[in-house]
Amino acid sequence: MPARRLRLLSANIQAGSSTRGYHDYVARSWSHVLPGGNKRGALDSIAELAGRHDIVGLQEADPGSLRSGFTNQTQYLAQRAGFAYWSHQPNRRMGGVASSANGLLSRLEPRLVEEFPLPGRVKGRGVLTATFGHGESALTIAIAHLSLGSQSRATQLGFIAELLAHRSHAVLMGDFNCNPDSPEMQALYRHTQLQPPDRCVLTFPSWRPQRAIDHMLVTPALGISAMQALPAAQSDHLALSVDLDVPETALR
Repeated sequence: MPARRLRLLSANIQAGSSTRGYHDYVARSWSHVLPGGNKRGALDSIAELAGRHDIVGLQEADPGSLRSGFTNQTQYLAQRAGFAYWSHQPNRRMGGVASSANGLLSRLEPRLVEEFPLPGRVKGRGVLTATFGHGESALTIAIAHLSLGSQSRATQLGFIAELLAHRSHAVLMGDFNCNPDSPEMQALYRHTQLQPPDRCVLTFPSWRPQRAIDHMLVTPALGISAMQALPAAQSDHLALSVDLDVPETALR
């Protein structure tokens, strides 16, 4: 069956903030609520990375608040990296000071983009889905940023499993805040065709990766030919880049 190779990227960009060690969480805590700190330079660096890919899923992209200088970072990255299509899902707002969103950048035109709030003890998480092609074989890309607590993650993964249960060509990417073999992940594997990764790629913290908490899970009908972790400017997460072979029928 003819296949098309696509390059996918998942990146928690930390709203363009710089974190080069645990001390920066305190020393540079102001950058999470105030503009400055060369966020524009960080975004330009992320745009260069994103521009080498066909579809990009963003987490912690500021949709336009004080800390980003009221810049919609997803839109900025789309324009800077030359993506024809972009969408975002604002999730967590802290007044007008800071806000966070999932984002999609794509060189392919999605047929349908949908936003879903995720359940959890604390509101403000979501999953953004994009469908390419038509019918049951269509390619679905889902972008999520899950909670820190395992119970909330289990509920959120159950919700996502319902969304993707009947998708044979599906990708779930994002910041899961847990390892791929964590107990709460098992329901996702049982109720969808998504598979655990063949190998764990360490992504956090970016300056000394020790945990695999950023993932790109795919169904067996899609073939991963390469996967690597790459710096996303000075974010505390490494980005995950994947070369994916997608049947042409899933894009029609």
